[in-house]
Amino acid sequence: MTETTGTTIEADPKLPVIRITRDFTATPEQLFRAHTDPALFAQWIGPDGHDTRIEHWEARTGGNWRFVSAHDGAEYGFRGCFHEVRPDRIVQTFTYEGEPDGVALETLWFEDLGNGRTRLHAQSLVDSFEGRDAWLAGGMETGVNQGYAKLEGMIADGAV
Repeated sequence: MTETTGTTIEADPKLPVIRITRDFTATPEQLFRAHTDPALFAQWIGPDGHDTRIEHWEARTGGNWRFVSAHDGAEYGFRGCFHEVRPDRIVQTFTYEGEPDGVALETLWFEDLGNGRTRLHAQSLVDSFEGRDAWLAGGMETGVNQGYAKLEGMIADGAV
């Protein structure tokens, strides 16, 4: 388990699952919007110094998405399908196009803590322990922490 800047990232010892938890000074509605509005999502997702371009975004049950992250002249494509989108929960697939066989099933839910605070829970079921460990070793923690820090700044600035 890793905890930095308020984010807990945990690898389940019995399943190829990654669990992420972070508290935000935001309402569940704000976090839902930040995850479903493509213009907002592109501003905060991923590590610092990466520019995100939304290619397709249909944040509804049965919809799909694709975005490209660009950094130092290289581009990295990601895609998936929204299986369920509702105000308290998002279920989607997630694929890094550089490894198209590695499809994860992600579930996010927003726990209202009261007083304008919300706990974001995210769980990614990966296809194997090796795949999970490769995600963790490949900079996922940096991208998650820097992305959520950007999101917190956007919330504080009133952009979300």
